[in-house]
Amino acid sequence: MNKYDLIDRLNKRFSALEAELQRLHQQLNDLPLLAARVFTLPEIEKGTEHEPIHQITVTATVGNHARELGLQHFQRLFIHHQGQNTSSKAALRLPGVLCFSVTVHQLSDCQNTIREINQLKTELEHIITIESGLPSEQRFEFVHTHLHGLITLNTYRTITPLLNPSSVRFGWANKHIIKNVTREEILTQLNKSLNSGRAVSPFTREQWVESISREITDIKRLPEKTKLKIKRPVKVQPIARVWYQEQQKQVQHPCPMPLIAFCEVQSEADLPKLGELSDYDARHIKHKYKPDAKPMKLLIPRLHLYIEADKS
Repeated sequence: MNKYDLIDRLNKRFSALEAELQRLHQQLNDLPLLAARVFTLPEIEKGTEHEPIHQITVTATVGNHARELGLQHFQRLFIHHQGQNTSSKAALRLPGVLCFSVTVHQLSDCQNTIREINQLKTELEHIITIESGLPSEQRFEFVHTHLHGLITLNTYRTITPLLNPSSVRFGWANKHIIKNVTREEILTQLNKSLNSGRAVSPFTREQWVESISREITDIKRLPEKTKLKIKRPVKVQPIARVWYQEQQKQVQHPCPMPLIAFCEVQSEADLPKLGELSDYDARHIKHKYKPDAKPMKLLIPRLHLYIEADKS
């Protein structure tokens, strides 16, 4: 597919996404609201995107106002939808849940719209990250040339529908992404950076080449079968724990935006119980018991690359 076809598909898919989001907004606005609870988090200021997060103050909103905030949030896809001092590199988050009473016909219509929205989001992500053939550092320019001011992470995030949950409770997840990698995979990655012709701030081109070359030399010194891991911290994220009484089952969902709960309720007793999201304070986190992991030694800090260390 040539470049012009790709750009045409990008624009058409995005226009279709905006139309479907507007359709969902209207559908949900027409449904009887049973309950709504959303939690506003502080927006991340420009220049602070990579600073560690130790505390997050949560502001809860309930009822019709929560519904309005939630429905608006699904359509907040551009930089101009947020404050002037808010970072465009950090996605907007509004955890919570909106609960609506539905008939069978209304449920089917809403589910179809959400399915179409999520499909379009997936296609847009595939066009930008895969079909464009661009490395991550060049995608920003590609996207903003054709969809100026688009916040891609907000665009990629899919909407999560629930059906007849018994309760929805909220919390925080603080974890690492851990991935096993081979010596050859790391060398391929480093050589790609070396040959890209670009430096990473605050390095000059010469300093960057020298740094990458040193890393390549260090990796080449390792035995071929060395066990390497990338252990990258993920910033604390709001989550929802959804309980289904009839199935005796709990499902945990990431919750960067409101979940949509469709409820075929017969009485007040069938209404889902909604929990609160408490303020986050890293000092008061209680970790569940985990068996001791194998000791690791940090090898390349910027890649979060570790080598399994001897216990001796």
